[in-house]
Amino acid sequence: MEENAINNFENRIDTSSLIQDLNKLREGISKVVKGQQKTIDLLLTAILADGHVLLEGVPGVAKTLTAKTLSIMIEGEYSRIQFTPDLMPSDIIGTNVYNAASNTFDFRKGPIFGNIVLVDEINRAPAKTQSSLFEVMEERQITYDGTRYKMEEPFLVIGTQNPVEQEGTYPLPEAQLDRFLFKIDLGYPEEQDELEVLKMHHEHQQPTQLINEEFKLNRERLKEFRALAKQVIVKEEILDYILKLVRITRTNKDLYLGASPRAGVALLNASKAWACLQGRDFVTPDDIAYVIKPILRHRLIMTAEKEMEGENMDRVIDRIIHTVEVPR
Repeated sequence: MEENAINNFENRIDTSSLIQDLNKLREGISKVVKGQQKTIDLLLTAILADGHVLLEGVPGVAKTLTAKTLSIMIEGEYSRIQFTPDLMPSDIIGTNVYNAASNTFDFRKGPIFGNIVLVDEINRAPAKTQSSLFEVMEERQITYDGTRYKMEEPFLVIGTQNPVEQEGTYPLPEAQLDRFLFKIDLGYPEEQDELEVLKMHHEHQQPTQLINEEFKLNRERLKEFRALAKQVIVKEEILDYILKLVRITRTNKDLYLGASPRAGVALLNASKAWACLQGRDFVTPDDIAYVIKPILRHRLIMTAEKEMEGENMDRVIDRIIHTVEVPR
């Protein structure tokens, strides 16, 4: 059956061309962003799955550079919003401005209108401002003064936050966290990658100067791949496996809050997108294992006892995975 699926996949699109283009895109981003290969892979997966990403890491690990490079490499419009305590919703979505020539009010779009939108330090704005992202992240549109404005594809919100500095921050509402497909923890680069960063700065090279035009992927080509990801086959036993993984979180003794149905949908869409990035048109349990931690780690809440013990959420997810039988 899988052999027939692969043949059908190849009939729909030249898979060798697909893999070649995506690998070139990966390589092009990696030449600029050093030591963050899994982050790059997950960002590309998020774009194919039409999901948003929350990046968490200490200052200086290339969160902003990663978002900007991704935007350039897909020839998209890049926008950056710095969240602060005094930021208002109109500073994000836009506002009506009086036009003296026509004696009317015209809508002036805010910085949320872009293809790759970096929301820097997303936890530094109060709940009222954070809530202005709810509609646009979920429905890819905003409603202002009774008029709806659609976002152009692709539309990816990349939120960043610092895991160490808590002063002057506001916890993200669970409803907002659930709208992020992935939460990616950015660590420090390996020694060799960090050495390359030092050499680059010693030679007075700007990271974006390393971008090569031949590695870019235009938005029209990207749309083809996004459509292809939706066609990836998911067998009944894989759907059942996803369901069991999600539902078992709701009865786990280490967790106060389990995963919502949206988490199951996210797991499905992300595993399909990751399979597509591998040049396959069917999902395997390995695809699910690759994406499950960044999908669940921000959707689950540990019990107070486990938090006091200093338990790590990724270890909890590991134990959950091992309690569910893997389909063959």
